[in-house]
Amino acid sequence: MSSSRRLLRPLLYTSAAALTGGGLLYYINRPRSIPGSDPASVPPPRYTDDGRFSPPRFPLVKTRDEQIADLKKSAGIQSAVDIAKGATKSVLGSLTGNKDTSPTEQQLEKHEDAELYDLLVIGGGATGAGIALDAATRGLKVAMVEREDFASGTSSKSTKLVHGGVRYLEKAVWELDYNQYKLVKEALRERKYFLDTAPHLSNWLPIMIPVQKWWQAPYFWAGTKFYDFLAGSEGIESSYFLTKSRALDAFPMLKKENLFGALVYYDGAHNDSRMNVSIAMTAALYGATVVNHLEVTSLEKDANGKLIGAKVKDRVQEKNGQTPQEFSIKAKGIINATGPFTDAVRKMDEPQVPEIVAPSSGVHVILPGYYSPSKMGLIDPKTSDGRVIFFLPWQGNTIAGTTDAPTAISQNPIAGEEEINWILSEIRGYLSPDLNVRRGDVLAAWSGIRPLVKDPHSKNTESLVRNHLITVSDSGLLTCAGGKWTTYRQMAEEAVDEAIKRYNLTTGPLLQAPRLSGSEMIDDAAPLDGACQTHQVRLVGAHGFSNTLFINLIQHFGLESIVAKHLTESYGDRAWTVAALSAPTEQRYPVRGLKISALYPFIDGEVRYAVRHEYAQTAVDVLARRTRLAFLNAQAALEALPTVIDLMSEELKWDQKRQDKEWKDAVQFLASMGLAKSKLSVTRKDVEDGKAGEYDEHERKLYSRHDRPADMMESDSKFASGEKPIVSTDSPVNK
Repeated sequence: MSSSRRLLRPLLYTSAAALTGGGLLYYINRPRSIPGSDPASVPPPRYTDDGRFSPPRFPLVKTRDEQIADLKKSAGIQSAVDIAKGATKSVLGSLTGNKDTSPTEQQLEKHEDAELYDLLVIGGGATGAGIALDAATRGLKVAMVEREDFASGTSSKSTKLVHGGVRYLEKAVWELDYNQYKLVKEALRERKYFLDTAPHLSNWLPIMIPVQKWWQAPYFWAGTKFYDFLAGSEGIESSYFLTKSRALDAFPMLKKENLFGALVYYDGAHNDSRMNVSIAMTAALYGATVVNHLEVTSLEKDANGKLIGAKVKDRVQEKNGQTPQEFSIKAKGIINATGPFTDAVRKMDEPQVPEIVAPSSGVHVILPGYYSPSKMGLIDPKTSDGRVIFFLPWQGNTIAGTTDAPTAISQNPIAGEEEINWILSEIRGYLSPDLNVRRGDVLAAWSGIRPLVKDPHSKNTESLVRNHLITVSDSGLLTCAGGKWTTYRQMAEEAVDEAIKRYNLTTGPLLQAPRLSGSEMIDDAAPLDGACQTHQVRLVGAHGFSNTLFINLIQHFGLESIVAKHLTESYGDRAWTVAALSAPTEQRYPVRGLKISALYPFIDGEVRYAVRHEYAQTAVDVLARRTRLAFLNAQAALEALPTVIDLMSEELKWDQKRQDKEWKDAVQFLASMGLAKSKLSVTRKDVEDGKAGEYDEHERKLYSRHDRPADMMESDSKFASGEKPIVSTDSPVNK
């Protein structure tokens, strides 16, 4: 008996170890659902047997003018005409003996109640647009207004990551901080929703952590595995270790010296401003009234001091040289989601209220794509001053950042030379010395303001809230501030939950939801039962997207491959509409799509689509937030500006005065994107004559991406040694 036990015990231990190891291996290498890899929910259109082609027919958003008219109805402005008509009918009725022609007092009250908004959201960034979408899909009547453009502030100037935050996890462990842990856990869940609801705008991204000492390998390995574990079923791929040779093969630009190996973990990346615009347009399709370039000038209160609405003015009228007329928007509740400008709106409500925003500047620079592999990012967890820096592929270029320093609040802050040089210095520290990291390689540089917040109800009012903050004033202003891009949906859900409770709102099922997919195959109203469903509400463009959709566009429209791929990854299934709006090239190939910049895949159809379907009202709206040209290359954006202004002028009927204003405003904006100071006075004629790329000697060293053409190797010269090619051979100087 004892001998059999001795035989069975090792066998049981071995079997248990094998099962545990096998289970662990399966968990690590289990099949994953890669965003975009599944067939599209709605297959692409095809030719029928009789040769007919039926393109998708997508629902349209209301025009901007129609949206403004809806806003005015909330204050009874539009109904004044109807009341006047009713009074006329009343007089006629009294003459004819018909006593039922005038509207009753009860009918008028009922009409006013029907036009009143449940919620007015101030701010069209990620948080504001997310709140509008959440409220609209719960059956609430919601309006959202934005002073500038959707994503014109912080929401377009992020690091472009959709992440839980490995650095937050490290702090949570070492500081035993449960709030940090909760933040990471929440962000990892939201990351999965992000990738599911907008697969065309977001993607997985492997990120490398260089290991320089052998003892760092188990430390980073444990950290990345814990990160994977926290993600659970919402995880992406599992992290893994690379030897030195494999790390250099995956990231050839790395410095070889003192490199032991690397850990690679997975996070998400996205196109932030296009994501923001898509959220706003999806909200509009679900019935929200969303308007950009509409500024809130004051808040309105009733006799009891409770908020009942806001006064606004149309800034587009100002741009057209007109005097904008202020009008009121009436709502049961008002939400402040203005990011860095949170305190400005709070002071409209209570002038003496203490400020809660502690603005922090984050500078990023854009470098050419050859600085990083196209499918691998890098994180330096310990820079020279202890901060973290990311180095990521984005839109064909490389993004590096970010800094973190207190700053003043402004609409378009400018990245300082000190911050730019610090980032370049840190980059030199982990890239191969063979690479000459130059200031002239910086194609664009910008500063985004992160609105860190202090809890006004905390005993220690100086301590910052690590997550977001939702607070309500005595008059009823609900403020949602802080947080980060990845958790915008969760922030919106909590804000709407609080608004429903505070303002006694009633949600309900959305019975007549639009067919966002453009097809009867999908019922978008199915899950909308009055509860929050934004974790499964797919955004505009997601339904018909797949990783092979670009091939269908090439075959049907004759687009250039890089253009077709760009369109599907920026617009999803709406790329069909963008391509259809693109002009013929009058060439054999490509057949359609005139580029607005020779260096990038942005085409004329995107400008038309931005105006007709995404409320673009200025050249900056297009260059910075519908396309991303201003963020990718400030000089290229300047050179594309004449084309963009001409296309928008055709669409919006701009006169010469408005075109001149657009030129001036756009050049001024490009200064905040890193455009050389000498270019701020450049004229349209200078650009059209090819003079925009000229620099003086000082700026050439700062901004030029290449050496002078005369700086050639001696073996390449066709002239004798000492001979000056710009002087004739018979000149005395060459004798």
